[in-house]
Order: sequence, then structure tokens, then C-alpha cells
Amino acid sequence: MSTPDPAALLSLVQWLSPAFPTGAFAYSHGLEQAVAVGEVRSEADLADWLSDILAHGAGWNDAVLLACALRGEVIAPLADLARALAGSAERLRETEEQGAAFARARAEMTKGAAEALPLPLSLAVAARDLALPPEQVIALFLHSFAANLTSAGVRFIPLGQSAGQRVLATLHPLIVDLAARAAAATRADLAQSAFRAELQAAAHETLDVRIFKT
Repeated sequence: MSTPDPAALLSLVQWLSPAFPTGAFAYSHGLEQAVAVGEVRSEADLADWLSDILAHGAGWNDAVLLACALRGEVIAPLADLARALAGSAERLRETEEQGAAFARARAEMTKGAAEALPLPLSLAVAARDLALPPEQVIALFLHSFAANLTSAGVRFIPLGQSAGQRVLATLHPLIVDLAARAAAATRADLAQSAFRAELQAAAHETLDVRIFKT
């Protein structure tokens, strides 16, 4: 097995870092609503909430879509699927706005064209040229997603910084497992059962006072 190019790995880490201008910090994926109604109040609650989203919600579906795109499947039908799988207007806005911002930032870096796609597919289009193992790309994508929501929880529950880092660390084995499974998955494996997370994401649309867009 060839050794991945360290420069390619650093490019991926850069794209998925909080410094990359996708505006990820502004989205809570419905977590703000869950905190507001008392469903997520503690470190343990946040870990459980994020585990469910990763394994049974948008985390899993985005990972599968990313894997399909990395294998070279046609992007347009995958983008349609990604939009259809967004359970509410805000969830659709979250993936489309971040995907468009990602594509714009990459285009400005490379002087190329920007194609607005849902976030996992924007990443896939860029990552195809890196020749990194799909499991690695998927794992870092899921980690970035989880890290952003952990940060949202730290700010809004609120939790201490150390508690947030403990939550994120507990998710590492799950992320590794999901990445390995998603890398071999197909569109037939798309599934979603994180219903409470989707309901809270929809309810967030009418939350009177909000910090986050979603």
C-alpha cells in the first residue's frame, strides 16, 4: 500500500479546519433548539446527541454520499439525493450554504470555477485529486462535523472547554468505525433514524431568539 502524500493530507486538514471559510461556526444542526427545550443539558447528553446524529442521522448519510462521490459516481444525482435527505428547510440551507462557501473558497485559492453543491459533495469534488484513502477523508470529514457541533454545545449549553474535548474524544472510535463502513457503502445503505434531531432542526425555524442559523 502506498503512503499517502503528506501535502495532500495537509490540504484536507486545511479544508476541514475551523479556519476554512465555510461559516460552519454559525450552524448548530438543531442543537440550539434541543438545548433550548432542555433535551441536551450536560456533557453526557451532548455525547449521546452527537453519537446519534453521526451514526443514525446526517453524519452517516453524508459519509455515504461522500464515499460514493470519491469512488467517481456522477455528482448531480448524488447532489439531488443530498438535498432530498435534508429533513427541513434549515437543514437544506446548512448543507447548501456551507457547500457553496467551500466551493467559493477553493475556487479563490486555485483560480478555478466554483460549483455550488451540498457540503459532502463539494468536499468530494476537491478531495478526488488528493488520492487519499476514502476512510481517511470520511473520518476527517465526520470529525470536523462533530467538532463544530461540540463547539456549538460548549458555547450554548454551556460546557467547559475540557468537557467539550472529552465529548469529542469519546466520539473517535465511533467515527473510525463509521468511516470504515461508509467507505464500502452504496446509495442503498442510506438511512436515517435520528428523528428527534430532525424534529428539533425543524422546530428551530420558529425559535424566537437564536444564536445559530440552524
